[in-house]
Amino acid sequence: MRNNLVIVLLISVFLQTATFAQTTTAKLAPSTGNDKQLVKKDVPTTGEKIESDMSEALSVIQEKYVDSKKIDYNELFKSSIDGMLHSLDPHSNYYDAKEFEQFRNDQNSQYFGIGASIGDLRDPDGNNVVTYIKATFENAPANRAGLRYGDKIIEVNGTSMVGKPYAEVRNFLRGPRGTLAKITVERYGTGKRETVEIIRDAVPQPSIPEAYMIRPGIGYIAMTGGFNKTTYDEFYHAMQDLKAQGMTQLILDLRNNPGGLVSQAHQIASHFLNRGQVIFTQKGRFEGTETYRSENRNPEKMPLVLLVNRGTASASEIFSGALQDHDRAYIIGEHSFGKALVMNPYLLEYGSMLMLVIAKYETPSGRLIQRDYSNGDLYDYYLNESDPNSSSPKPNGPEFKTDLGRSVYSGGGIVPDEIVKPATIPIERARQQAKLLDSIFAFSLDLTFGKVPGQETYRVDKPIKFNYDLTAADYSISDQIFQTYKKFAVEKYKMPAALVDKEKDYILRNLRSELVTAAFGITTSLQVYNDIDNQLQRAIEVLPKAKQLALESSKVKSTAENLK
Repeated sequence: MRNNLVIVLLISVFLQTATFAQTTTAKLAPSTGNDKQLVKKDVPTTGEKIESDMSEALSVIQEKYVDSKKIDYNELFKSSIDGMLHSLDPHSNYYDAKEFEQFRNDQNSQYFGIGASIGDLRDPDGNNVVTYIKATFENAPANRAGLRYGDKIIEVNGTSMVGKPYAEVRNFLRGPRGTLAKITVERYGTGKRETVEIIRDAVPQPSIPEAYMIRPGIGYIAMTGGFNKTTYDEFYHAMQDLKAQGMTQLILDLRNNPGGLVSQAHQIASHFLNRGQVIFTQKGRFEGTETYRSENRNPEKMPLVLLVNRGTASASEIFSGALQDHDRAYIIGEHSFGKALVMNPYLLEYGSMLMLVIAKYETPSGRLIQRDYSNGDLYDYYLNESDPNSSSPKPNGPEFKTDLGRSVYSGGGIVPDEIVKPATIPIERARQQAKLLDSIFAFSLDLTFGKVPGQETYRVDKPIKFNYDLTAADYSISDQIFQTYKKFAVEKYKMPAALVDKEKDYILRNLRSELVTAAFGITTSLQVYNDIDNQLQRAIEVLPKAKQLALESSKVKSTAENLK
């Protein structure tokens, strides 16, 4: 039986990777009347016994379980294996064939589909009406087919999309490379329906979605998409482009970067560190200790600020730790996640994969980034911070020193040189703002297609201009536009006038973001929000500190420099 063979195979692989040294200490004896007792017996747990028990358990489930015909065996296997792995650590994981395929696509910074961002529009009563195209991506199939902002998605391959949420519509649009997506859309400008045939293809999912000059002389690179196979190439070209525009200082945004390929983090760290300087040390069970150094004889010297937060994890923390230990970057933001485990993939039959922890990383100073997970509480590990109310939280591990003698600590993530919490609003206010989104989108559609009398200059009637650096004058929303929107929202969407007035700034930003999306694409629209990002604004302000740090660190003659 295939199901049985799969689970036995997976357990066998696990047993070959990790040594079991467990003993069964209690076994429930057969019942004698109303008398139940525990009979203690020391029975060695062997690989053969585990395989036998699992096989037998599966057979019993198939034969006896009340809803055995409804069982999703793939999910049953997956949950069993995940439970086994999570008893070891929080990050070892099992990927079924579909998840493994997605994993490989993510590492290649791509997915397969038509290459468009989409969004829902509900009617004034809050009912989901339909999904619209918001933007296409450069050179993607949807862009080549002429889809654009405001196209209402009516059907995909003969199935109606009306009333379906955008997440479900997205699943219809995505699919294997080379397959056909026959899409019927209704053009917002004319109301005419057209059917376009699009062959799905690889769509880039850059690990650097945005890189531009945020101020004269100051470059900003959003390295927020993880460290994938294309990350260093993306970074290198972004640096070249920004230098050509006069960049002399850099802000590198690693917020919510979940990590990925540490080899890519090593390459980018080497871009800033001298030949011979340690980037990280890997300590494993079998291979012992291995040290990885920079090989760059001519590293980048410009002042550098790193932005990190709770979502900064794994390879992005290893990168940040290397630059912090060598005093090469000034780091601001929030305490990072605290994950520094070496993960290695083991391919299994039927297209699945086991991702297993085989070693741990240390920063150049010798500190361990990995947080403690010995209590086995995954909820606590993923969701609870060690000291969330502290203005300067630090790990509980031993103290280490950077090249310049600054104190850094082991035992849990990267502590920024300066703690800057993100600006937040109460949950209830966020709920009130969310109520405005449908009216904002609906009004933006009218504005974009020149249907707001007297405001035809806001019409976007050209294809998307990609890779655009936004200026303050681009689609600035006037007070007249705001007042027109207010009338629209109150009359058509029954929004309270007081709420519209209270959230004027929020509305202006979102209206502008919609217009920028239509004109310049989804990634450029992110620039609209950077002016109100208090962490990013602080990063600009602390660049003089980064310059001083870079100057001081360049004077330190490390052992690594003597290797030249």
